[in-house]
Amino acid sequence: MASETVEILIDGGKATPGPPLGPAIGPLGINMMQVVEQINQKTADFDGMKVPVKIIVDSSTKEFQVEVGTPPTTALIMDELKIEKGSQDPGLEKVADLKMEQALKIARMKFDALLSPNYKNAAKEIIGTCVSMGITVEGKDPREVQKEVDEGVYDSVLVQKS
Repeated sequence: MASETVEILIDGGKATPGPPLGPAIGPLGINMMQVVEQINQKTADFDGMKVPVKIIVDSSTKEFQVEVGTPPTTALIMDELKIEKGSQDPGLEKVADLKMEQALKIARMKFDALLSPNYKNAAKEIIGTCVSMGITVEGKDPREVQKEVDEGVYDSVLVQKS
């Protein structure tokens, strides 16, 4: 099967048939609105951020699939906390505080890109990123919060009811 891949940066949830997407995939002869719709569905959580998107098109059948990358964890944390950058001196200067619900939201966005088997571990990965950014979690040192996650303190938030 001959396929063509188009990689493009899109504003989350805001793909349109115009540039940069239209000119890139127009010549491939696939249904533009279906592509736009699928990209917007898959990137809706990344509103206001640039998201790497890959469109893989089967040249013979004109079928396509959309794969969405995720912005780096640091970018998601900064967006969630509405801050411009992390701390210059994370050991001393704290720039913001992340709530457990926010850590979980970011963990859900990044889940496919993380190595974690579940949201509880994924949230711990997100919390770990806060250490180097000078961000507290629930008002505490992120390492302390990771221990509390292990102890089940946040299970009511992190463990999905089946």
